[in-house]
Amino acid sequence: MKRILPIIVLSQFLCTSLWFAGNAILPDLAAAMSLDEKFLGNLTSSVQFGFIAGTLIFAIFTIADKFPPSLVFFLSSLLAAAFNFTLGFEGLSSEFILLSRFATGFFLAGIYPVGMKIAADYFQKGLGKSLGLLVGALVLGTAFPHFIRSYIGEMDWTLVVQLTSGLAVFGGLLMLTLVPNGPFRSKGQAIDLILFFRVFKVKSFRQAAFGYFGHMWELYAFWAFVPVFLSAYGLKQDMNFDLSFWSFVIIAVGGLSCALGGMLSSAIRPLLISRTALSLSGICCFISPIFFLQPYPYILLIFMLFWGMVVTADSPMFSTLVAQNVPQHQKGTALTIVNCVGFGITIVSIQLLNFIHAFVQTEFLLIILGLGPLFGTFFIFKKELSIRN
Repeated sequence: MKRILPIIVLSQFLCTSLWFAGNAILPDLAAAMSLDEKFLGNLTSSVQFGFIAGTLIFAIFTIADKFPPSLVFFLSSLLAAAFNFTLGFEGLSSEFILLSRFATGFFLAGIYPVGMKIAADYFQKGLGKSLGLLVGALVLGTAFPHFIRSYIGEMDWTLVVQLTSGLAVFGGLLMLTLVPNGPFRSKGQAIDLILFFRVFKVKSFRQAAFGYFGHMWELYAFWAFVPVFLSAYGLKQDMNFDLSFWSFVIIAVGGLSCALGGMLSSAIRPLLISRTALSLSGICCFISPIFFLQPYPYILLIFMLFWGMVVTADSPMFSTLVAQNVPQHQKGTALTIVNCVGFGITIVSIQLLNFIHAFVQTEFLLIILGLGPLFGTFFIFKKELSIRN
């Protein structure tokens, strides 16, 4: 049992490195294809659209509860890696790139929420710690392509694609061969087409889910626009950032806060951790122009590192609260449902930033992300809160 959690975490890290592989090589793609800067939003949104479509299918047909989750994880990793690998082909059209990222996102739906389902099948006690490590692995995996791109420097940028695809296949194999069905797994029942809507009738589930939705409004838009924010600051101050390196660090530090939050959840209620992190990240949204307008780069970087920590610390706590507030046999589907809606929200916030960037100065761009934490904290601070945790 002790080896199971590290294997799940490692597999999640390796497979989710596919998520931002396209973002990490976007400057290279843009240079090769004369793409404009708006393609960043479209590229990221394509993955999110694919993930939503995938989670809808997985949720409606209760795939994570009906079939062995390790097998679902493995097959999804193979297919996601295959579509990701196509980014390294020559002569691609922009339409094909977006389709490839959509397909990658679709099969990521069989990796991220299914990985949480597998953890929930093994660890009823200390679920917050387990999901903290698991979401931390997702964050590190999301950041890792930026690290690879920074590390290879002037080498062929298609190495990013090849390495992330290979790592994902290896991660899927680890899960399939070393992680059998968990002791707390309850096999899913017949296909339930109304479960998607019925779980929201449970007040405690609904409040946890709405808090998570506010968190998701901010999270992926923040990650996607970190390079844009740093690049604009560098131009303003007439200096050069290693955008790939600092994007990796700012995103990856969130993995540490996820793990730390998970560790603390055995002593501090997940609900309290969620409230604190969501409030702090919301404050960061509203004060971001102050740090952009000041002249010292190290102050901006410290602020962005702090923001990178608090913007993710509540994610595993919300997943924990969701998992704790549905029946055991519905956990996989409930987690998938929440992910589906949450990632749908990320598309709206990413595309909104993409649109208003043409009209709003960059220093004020990220203020609008504060709407999400405001919405989320409204639900998780309500006096009549009934979330069990």
